[in-house]
Amino acid sequence: MTTPSTLPSAVSFEHLAALTDEVGLFEHAELTRPRPEHGYCVDDAARGLLVIAREPDPSPQVLALGRTYLTFLTGAQDHRGRFHNRRATGGTWTDLPGLGDWWGRALWGLGTAVARAPSYAAAALPLFTRGADHRAPWSRPMAFAGLGAAEVLTVDPAHRSARALLTSAASFIAPATAGAGTTGTGIAGWPWPEPRLRYANATLPEVLLAAGSLLDIPQAPRWTEQGLTLLTWLVEQETLGDHLSLVPTGGWATGEPRPGFDQQPIEVAALADAGARALEVTGDPVWRDLVVRCAAWFAGANDSGAEMRDPVTGGGYDGLEVGGRNDNEGAESTIALISTLQQAQRLLAPSASAHPISSV
Repeated sequence: MTTPSTLPSAVSFEHLAALTDEVGLFEHAELTRPRPEHGYCVDDAARGLLVIAREPDPSPQVLALGRTYLTFLTGAQDHRGRFHNRRATGGTWTDLPGLGDWWGRALWGLGTAVARAPSYAAAALPLFTRGADHRAPWSRPMAFAGLGAAEVLTVDPAHRSARALLTSAASFIAPATAGAGTTGTGIAGWPWPEPRLRYANATLPEVLLAAGSLLDIPQAPRWTEQGLTLLTWLVEQETLGDHLSLVPTGGWATGEPRPGFDQQPIEVAALADAGARALEVTGDPVWRDLVVRCAAWFAGANDSGAEMRDPVTGGGYDGLEVGGRNDNEGAESTIALISTLQQAQRLLAPSASAHPISSV
């Protein structure tokens, strides 16, 4: 079994830098080589900004990466606060501005920069505020955006748009309890607010925990309880023995076979973030153990026994497959690795206390 002493110990931005040029962050890689023909996306630039803003002591080179990502997000936002997602290497945005996952992730990255990166905060705040009055009709972008709003509230509790957005996100996601053992899905014995697990699942209970702990409104205690209940259930579904066994890319519902493949690193990063949040809210060490298991997944404590971190480049491999892995090291998986290791390092540091995590 993987123990804390055998976990990957160093957060490396080397491969992230290799995927970045003067414009932005290339989405895909063939093995370690960037694939410029696939262009850039706001999804990844936002995630890149987030992990750089979280880094406690970034080097000048890492800070320069963050400025590139922030500039990319600035160019992606329209005058109404929506975002393009995809940009070709020639400089053309290939889609219309919208409110998909990329909008939510952009607000999450920008909100984290406001809260944690003094060198970016002044530029990031107006971008966040311009985008925060929108509402998406889907759970994932609302959860991502709500987590960005939670970040802003840690430094400006009176920020009107951030408070309203976090309230909206939690209200959107909170299960509508219809009776014992059922939720708004109408599926008996299924507590999840959607009919199947999909991707980045732990962001849903995390935003409930964030709203419950940061908002002084009547719904807050209920949101905290629901968030802990959902996260506990999710971890049970995604654990096999002593290791994580994630839902596959196609999602999962009761009765479908497990383990399922391919498994994606973003699911691990979401679990690590939610576990850190739950530890902050409750002080229960079970959530510290979850973050350790998330880091261990990258070290090979997974359904295929495959290491999901390239020890040479510091990149993350793109997916866990039956008996192996996808050896390409794209931006999404590399950032998921960095994010997970950041959480684990923070919790395993000798100075970490029972409540070591600031709002994430």
